Amino acid sequence: MTKGPLRLAIVGGNRGGRLERALGLLAAQIQLTAICDVNEAVLGAWQIQYPGVTTYTDYQDMLQDQTIEAIYIASPMPFHARQSVEALLAGKHVLSEVPAFQTLDEAWELVETVQRTGLCYMMAENYCFSRAVLTVGHLINQGCLGEITYMEGGYLHDCRHLIAQADGSLTWRGQLHRDYNGMNYPTHSLGPLAHWLGTNQAGGDRLKSLTAFTSPSRSLQNYFHEQYGGQHPAAQQGYWQQGDSSVVVVQSERGVLITLRVDWTSARPPNPTHYVVQGTEGGYTSGRHEREQDLIWLKQVSSQEDDGRTAMWEPLSRYQPQFDHPLWQAWGHEAAHFRHGGGDFLVFVEFAAAIEEQRAPMVDVYDAATWSSVFALSTASVAAGGKTMVFPDYKAKNGGKDA
Repeated sequence: MTKGPLRLAIVGGNRGGRLERALGLLAAQIQLTAICDVNEAVLGAWQIQYPGVTTYTDYQDMLQDQTIEAIYIASPMPFHARQSVEALLAGKHVLSEVPAFQTLDEAWELVETVQRTGLCYMMAENYCFSRAVLTVGHLINQGCLGEITYMEGGYLHDCRHLIAQADGSLTWRGQLHRDYNGMNYPTHSLGPLAHWLGTNQAGGDRLKSLTAFTSPSRSLQNYFHEQYGGQHPAAQQGYWQQGDSSVVVVQSERGVLITLRVDWTSARPPNPTHYVVQGTEGGYTSGRHEREQDLIWLKQVSSQEDDGRTAMWEPLSRYQPQFDHPLWQAWGHEAAHFRHGGGDFLVFVEFAAAIEEQRAPMVDVYDAATWSSVFALSTASVAAGGKTMVFPDYKAKNGGKDA
């Protein structure tokens, strides 16, 4: 890598288009060099805003550009794994949107490619970088919640408007719901919990097994009937494989019980950041919607009722900035203005820093592989009537491939 800002290319101009403000604030760390998209109109809009940027409609052509040092993969999810591997083999660092892949074969190929090339791979799981998530993790690392025994994670967000184009044809999200039945978008609900367990730290816990279940599929059938009429194929019984809600029960090596829920098709107000942590010395519960506060209770320091026994919840904000994570302490002033609690900004801060400092990023390829594996493992579990599935150990010599 040469001196100066990281020369970054983006594949997927629509999702990547949300980066304007972050790129401006990080001009000393990241320089936008190229954009790749199949839509010429999308590329044209980028060129107006960034006259010096190189544009490509062919990803393979972009990979040949030697001025590019890193690629942000913001294309539809089915392309993430293949494009990540190809970028790494072309000598580019990779920041990939979530999930990292769909199949376990893709997981192994991705892990082995990162190991072979020695390049930086990071999954852009922005929920791991919100101020609240970082604060809770900092408190856990300092022992303030004691031994963790139970966790919950949920991503409950009505995204039905992203399922189809205006003509009723399915987007990649719609194709996922048509073709699979499991937890097809797991990393928002699992990522923060895994980090709180220390799964990416030496001596930390490890996710061991999962069991998955799904509810009946009703919401998308009703939605297509309302939007496109009863004759549309998607309005017919049996068209959608995916249940409205998927629930996964995970156990860690140390016996921590974790429940995950994903539902992004039911009609309801959003609750995209649902987290609960229970420890022997404290607990945390996130607000159920944007008008509710995150709450925490710490046995050693939280206030009590007059009887001296009944614990009282406190706003998490009471412990900020005292217990803010160092990353937020350094960048919080800028991050506070970005979506997902600042995560949309901090993923780029961390990616550039990891490359500059020649270290593993906070969400590395082993995190990406384990969290994204929930897609394939949950689908297999549901198909087998709730059979327990074992997580591969991507760090082990054979990784449990033959387990």
